[in-house]
Amino acid sequence: MHFTELIDLAAERLGGAVLGASDEFFAPKENLLKADRPVWREGEFTDRGKWMDGWETRRRRTPGHDWAIVRLGLPGLVQGVVVDTTHFKGNYPETFSLEACAATGHPDAAQLNTSAEWIELLPKTQLQGHAENAFAIDVQRRFTHLRFNIFPDGGVARLRVYGTVSPDWSRLARNQEIDLAAVENGGLVTACSDMFFGHRHHLILPGPALNMGDGWETRRRRGPGHDWVIIKLGARGMVQWVEVDTSHFKGNAPESCSLEGMVDGAWKEVLPRLPLQAHTRHFFGNEIHRVGAVTHIRFNIFPDGGVARLRVMGKLCRDGLERLNALLPDEARAELLECCGSARWASRMAAQRPFDNRDDLYASADLLWWSLEPVDWIEALSHAPRVETRGVPAEQMAAFERASAAYRERFSYAFVSHDANGAEQMIAAIAGRMSNDSDRELRVAAEEKRKLFHEKLEKLIGQ
Repeated sequence: MHFTELIDLAAERLGGAVLGASDEFFAPKENLLKADRPVWREGEFTDRGKWMDGWETRRRRTPGHDWAIVRLGLPGLVQGVVVDTTHFKGNYPETFSLEACAATGHPDAAQLNTSAEWIELLPKTQLQGHAENAFAIDVQRRFTHLRFNIFPDGGVARLRVYGTVSPDWSRLARNQEIDLAAVENGGLVTACSDMFFGHRHHLILPGPALNMGDGWETRRRRGPGHDWVIIKLGARGMVQWVEVDTSHFKGNAPESCSLEGMVDGAWKEVLPRLPLQAHTRHFFGNEIHRVGAVTHIRFNIFPDGGVARLRVMGKLCRDGLERLNALLPDEARAELLECCGSARWASRMAAQRPFDNRDDLYASADLLWWSLEPVDWIEALSHAPRVETRGVPAEQMAAFERASAAYRERFSYAFVSHDANGAEQMIAAIAGRMSNDSDRELRVAAEEKRKLFHEKLEKLIGQ
């Protein structure tokens, strides 16, 4: 995807603003972020000179350069910018550069100029007049503000700052319901079948649609099939309800819609095909199918038409314990089986969810482990442990393999040890336990296995 297909992080309607500028004698700094394309008004002048649709500074007669500080409407990773000098032909800057910072709170331009830690996104770069100058950026950091420098002076019509939104998830309370698809929460419309009359990104913008042009609208379909969009959710989540808003679409709303969610790479039906009405906010809750944690949404409209907004309300599935709790039963069983190796233990643990906290998880794991039959422990112990072989002499490795084979022949399962590391320690540990009878060794091995799967559980939930 080209960076211009991403979200304009500096857009006014997302909260973007020009906080300050070194000069704005001929045209105000606020024009930089206007949503509309720049226009030309032939013969129109103000008391300061020719009316221009952009930001334009006076002719500089002293050393230095002009600048403007922009607060991004949504913090995120900047993937590219377009410096639009449309209609600026003899008065555009020769070059520009771009800096960015990540600030907390609500600093003003003076504070940012003096105390912010500015990172260079683009060095001094040549500009063309009366053109949309596009530049890709590869700096993988989250930013909140930009400093747009022009050398030495001149006019720029628009500044577009394209990137991916990076929300502050820490501000969300546990189990808080949010719009998983909203642009402010990191949602992105990655693809669509058509957007002839209205851009696909309009679907997930904040607030109600302003008019029919502020929604997603396809051309009239003359052949078979239907129109659709795919939305990458800001975070993996459990869909609770959705809103399909056809406001302003009175003679061109879709006949019906449906919704699919991507779960582990496969599309599953979230909302069956249901009729829609014109100029109406539709809320669907009881009709939602609980398919597990979803990463993407495919919104289908039949056969074509326009939709103002789509809200996908749900709860985040964060990494760690919340993610484990949110997995579908088969998904949870598979990941827990990787931790332990006992199918019965994994199934019972999956059924035991949700776990309230880390201690609850480990207590349940231990209780279920010790309630298993010996055959279940043997199943879990049947998988040979991985042993580090790099740098191990061939003779020592051969001795370890002989010891492991002797242990397996005596007890019918692989040797495990939580504390022994490397071939030499494993050989000594095997020798120390070969004298145990079958019952005692099974209990010892089960305890060692319990310690090992605790470590795997810690990795699973990110502790």
